Amino acid sequence: MNSALVTRSLSLEAAAYIAGLIDGEGTITLSRLHANENRRLVISIANTEIQLLEYVLCSAGVGKITRKRKTSEAHTQSFCYSVTSQQALALLKQITPFLKSYKRGRALLALDRYQALTPRNGRYSRAQVAERQEFESTFLSLVPTGKPSGVRDSADVDYALNHQARNSSMLM
Repeated sequence: MNSALVTRSLSLEAAAYIAGLIDGEGTITLSRLHANENRRLVISIANTEIQLLEYVLCSAGVGKITRKRKTSEAHTQSFCYSVTSQQALALLKQITPFLKSYKRGRALLALDRYQALTPRNGRYSRAQVAERQEFESTFLSLVPTGKPSGVRDSADVDYALNHQARNSSMLM
C-alpha cells in the first residue's frame, strides 16, 4: 500500500525556526520539474550544514535533502531541503505567521489560491489556464524590496489578491 506522507504538526518553536530558515536561506516558489508541466509549489532551503536540514526534514516529516554539485574544490559542500505541492502547502499553513520577508506574501497567496487553481486530475479549461497564469504571474512578482518587479513585498499582498480576484472575475 502506497500512502502519501502527511506533514507533521509543528510546535510553535519549530514552526518559527523553520520560517526563519526559509526567510534567511530558503525560497518559496513555483517551479517546473519538466518543461511541458505546470509549475508546482516548492519550498526549499539551501545550507552547508546538513544538520539544520535534517532537523527540518525530521520535524516536518516530509520533503527530501539532496547534495548540491560543487563547481569548485574551494567551495564547501552544500545541501538542499525541498518539499513540493500539497505537502509544501501543509507546511506553509504552519509557518506563514512567522515569515517576515516577501516570502510571507508568496505564502499567503499560495494558501489563498494554489489549491483552488490546481485541479487534481491536471486538466485545465481555457479559463482555468488563464486564471492559473495570472496567479503564477502575481506570485512570482512578489520579490524582495529593492528588486525591480510588479508587486514588491507582503504589504502588497492584499493588492495582489484583489487584483487577481478582479482579473479572474473578468475571465468569466
